Amino acid sequence: MQSRLLPVALVTAALAAGSVGFGGLALWLGLLAVPAAAAVAFVSISDALEGRSTFLYAATSSLALTLVVVGSAVRSNAVAGAAAPPFATWALVAALLAYSVPAFAWMLEPVKVTRTKPERRRRRPRPAVELEPLEPVEVFERAA
Repeated sequence: MQSRLLPVALVTAALAAGSVGFGGLALWLGLLAVPAAAAVAFVSISDALEGRSTFLYAATSSLALTLVVVGSAVRSNAVAGAAAPPFATWALVAALLAYSVPAFAWMLEPVKVTRTKPERRRRRPRPAVELEPLEPVEVFERAA
């Protein structure tokens, strides 16, 4: 859980650098965010495979990793000196949104309505009918 904020910080810094006009810095920050996002995605997927309840973290961090890689690839193929392609900016914004989904789910968790099944009424046990034990001789006499 310690390194989950590192890719968020790097993606935020890359988005800020790209919006200010430092395209080269935004490219390098985006490329630096790729291994950090991959580490977070791998850890969250391994936690989900171990059986911990982190499927949401695994899905959103994998989606964010994909978006960071795509955004960095688009930004690296841009013409030098030209403005960054809008798709690169939107990919970083979408990655930040993907990273924020577990936080929103955590905030909305207390609002979740859980339905409990009504407790079933237990039936009263029927009184057991006690029969008098028969001796073996009486059983054979009745059968004949």
